[in-house]
Amino acid sequence: GIRDSSTSRGLGDVYKRQIYYVIMAGILWSMIGIGIRMIESANVWQILLYRSLSLVIFLFIVLIITTKKNPFILIYQSKTPVFIAAIGLFIAYSGGIYAVQNTSVANAMLLFASAPLITSILGYYFLKEKVSLHTLLSILIAFSGIILMFLDSFGNNSINGSISGIISAFGFSIFTVSLRWGKQNNMLPSVFLSGLLAIFLTIIICKFQNVNLILTKNDAIFALFLGVFQVGLGLILYTIGSKTVPAAELTLLSLCEVLLAPLWVWLFLGESASKLTFIGGFILLIAITFNSLISIMTVSYTHLRAHET
Repeated sequence: GIRDSSTSRGLGDVYKRQIYYVIMAGILWSMIGIGIRMIESANVWQILLYRSLSLVIFLFIVLIITTKKNPFILIYQSKTPVFIAAIGLFIAYSGGIYAVQNTSVANAMLLFASAPLITSILGYYFLKEKVSLHTLLSILIAFSGIILMFLDSFGNNSINGSISGIISAFGFSIFTVSLRWGKQNNMLPSVFLSGLLAIFLTIIICKFQNVNLILTKNDAIFALFLGVFQVGLGLILYTIGSKTVPAAELTLLSLCEVLLAPLWVWLFLGESASKLTFIGGFILLIAITFNSLISIMTVSYTHLRAHET
């Protein structure tokens, strides 16, 4: 009836809006290359510590405003998906920063781009989320672009940076699947918890490695800035988007990060990106755009049919 069609249309509007949220998250995350390159001497654990400090303070304020509850109480009341998501996100953080520090931004991003494939497998196995035909086709198109980027950087990348990039992608896939698993609950506490976990572990690692906890003014400013604007806002948008957007599609849409990160460092810092990298990035853009348009058109058509009936 009328109520069914209006409800369907309302859900469709939410789905479309959340697709845009996820794409915006990818754009924010793509700033990581510039942020890390602007840091002069801090190592991976120092950056992660300061970035996590600002992330935790930012999320604490956001959770207080949106839930009117103490974030520590929210964590105490949380279910299993929140804790698994937090661990996955910590793995993604650590691997991501290490990869960007130890290989080119283009190569690090291309390795992060394995996340949609990993996520589609995990989502299907653990959540029984079937991957739509157009999303599967988009993943294959994206991979052809990624292969071009890989061929371009093959042989000149650090093996440690490459392994870290893949580990980061796996951690991000765990985070995404956990968000979908706990979609009926508020999953933002998982981002807050991941920041707390990162602070606790990075302090221990820095002490164990005799690394100074005090950064230079420049490094501290950029690391703190990354925690709020590059990671924090992006994760809030991505977590909201996970309520309705399927797991494989979430990571595919967030590949804007992979597409834009080498572009930003090329435009603003002059870090070279070759013709193959740009061609691969253009193919990646086609894959993301194709998936987004088909998803939105499919939802719009479904709601039109529902309205007619």
